[in-house]
Order: sequence, then structure tokens, then C-alpha cells
Amino acid sequence: MDELSQFGPALVAWAAGGAGAEAAAVKARRLAHGGVRRAVLVEGTSDRVAVDALAARAGRDLAAEGIAVVVLGGAMNIGRFLDVCGPPGLDLPLAGLCDKGEEPFFRRHLERVGHGTARTPGGLDALGFHVCVADLEDEFIRALGADGVQEVIAGQGELRPFRTFQGQPAQRTRPVEHQLRRFLGTHSGRKAQYAKALVDHLDPARIPRPLERLLAHV
Repeated sequence: MDELSQFGPALVAWAAGGAGAEAAAVKARRLAHGGVRRAVLVEGTSDRVAVDALAARAGRDLAAEGIAVVVLGGAMNIGRFLDVCGPPGLDLPLAGLCDKGEEPFFRRHLERVGHGTARTPGGLDALGFHVCVADLEDEFIRALGADGVQEVIAGQGELRPFRTFQGQPAQRTRPVEHQLRRFLGTHSGRKAQYAKALVDHLDPARIPRPLERLLAHV
């Protein structure tokens, strides 16, 4: 699905504004009309990896279904992306993930572009946006348990670095769940590295609720 692989970068360039925005908008519109059925907005690359990996576990190919999983590059960019792919722009059906702390920000921008209101029954879930308690890593840690996540870390060959991290003065007295969450975010690219491995390790009965609901929605 080459068109789907081009759609995300075109949307990013359009949302960013600047000299290339107009050409990017033309391209995004053409690609949307050519088979993009829905846009799923996620904060970072690790979220996209997790969504794609969990869909694949269920036998789904989101790109083949016309579902574009678009990386916002940070939750604060949601407003610009809603302007280009929501009702003011392409008017695509929307879905996504956000963290609990960002829920009011997402809600405000969804309301601003006319995608639901504060009085929508069911809150953001009813609008297709599903909320992680802290973040997606926290959801994985609660679903797998601390021991399960450490098994994944061992499988990635990083158990020794994790033990070293645990021994740092700032970490020694903190709960292991906190240590794990911090460790997964310490290096650039580590969240994305672990996203698929964590999904692969999940018991099908313990899929994090936001991911489960998102895939059921789309």
C-alpha cells in the first residue's frame, strides 16, 4: 500500500506549514481520495509500532484496510493535525490515542474543529480517541506485570543495563514499575524498539484497554 506510506509524510508537511505546505496539501488530498479510509492519530513512533503490531496479531493489515496511522510528533501538535485531516480539512473519520494528562487538550481541539463536544456520552472513547492512564508504556507494564516486562528486557539483551539503571541513586528507592517506565524512555528509539516486543509478549486476555478499544473502533 504505497499510497498509505506517502500519506503520513504529506500530512506532516501540510500540518507543519511553510513553503511546501500547499504542495503537500494537494498530495494529501489526492492520496486521501485514492483510498485512505480513516486517520488514526498517535503521539509517537512507538505508539504506531504498537498499533500496527497488535493489529497484525489479530490478522489485520491496517494499510490494506485504508487506515493510516499518523505520528503527531508530540501531543501538542494535535490541533494542527485536526485542522488538516479533521472536519476543516480532509474530513476523514478519526481515531487515536492520548495520555490521561493530555485528555483536556485533545478534547478542546476536537471540540474546536467540530468533532464531538464535552457533552458527548462516553467522552473521548465515543469519539474514537482512547486514553492511556499515564502513557502506553504504563499500560504495558500493568498488563504484563513487572516480571513480564523484565522478561522482555532480557529477551532484548538489556537486562544488565536495566540492573545498572536500577542501581542509580535516583532510582534505588523507587518502585520497579516506575524504574521500568523510566528505563523504556531513557534512550532515543528505545520505546519504539520495545513496542513490538511488548505486544508480542502480551496475553491475548490482557491487551491494554486503550489499544483494544482503538482497534475495535477502527
